[in-house]
Amino acid sequence: MKHSDKRFLKHLLFYLGGDQPPVSWLERIRSVLGAFIGLMLVFTTAKYLGELGGIDEWLMASLGASALLVFALPGSPMAQPWAVIAGNTLSALVGISCFHLIEEPLLALPAAAALSILGMFVLRCLHPPAAAVSLIVVLGHIGSYRYAFFPVMVDSVLLILAGAVYSNLTGKPYPNRPPR
Repeated sequence: MKHSDKRFLKHLLFYLGGDQPPVSWLERIRSVLGAFIGLMLVFTTAKYLGELGGIDEWLMASLGASALLVFALPGSPMAQPWAVIAGNTLSALVGISCFHLIEEPLLALPAAAALSILGMFVLRCLHPPAAAVSLIVVLGHIGSYRYAFFPVMVDSVLLILAGAVYSNLTGKPYPNRPPR
């Protein structure tokens, strides 16, 4: 293979995941197992709380994306408790408000996501899956502000607690500690 061909192939492979850092199989298994256990605990607890309260909605769909950050990237600023809890809750509140205030879904959807992002910037709680929460709310025609607190906030808190216990038991400090 010519030098230019190898260079082109290397350039192309960069865009096919070549920019991702290498991760050991032990760390992959640790992250996957943590996400499974954490989500199972959150779902079970939230379902029980929903049944106890007579509430049908006990799950938020973007929790899987939040789990990826909490269990696979626990050191990320976007995986920290404030980012997860405040980002998800704020975005649900924004999505519900957009659902009520903007009748046209083609305007309500981008407004919900954009305003959620703005709110997360202002509150310093950037959490990418939270932008999806605002869209899920509008798409699901969720009009009750209660949804922002249960299941969104409660599920987020439960995920953080599961992530903290699991990560610290498996040698990954979580959440981040402030510098001294």
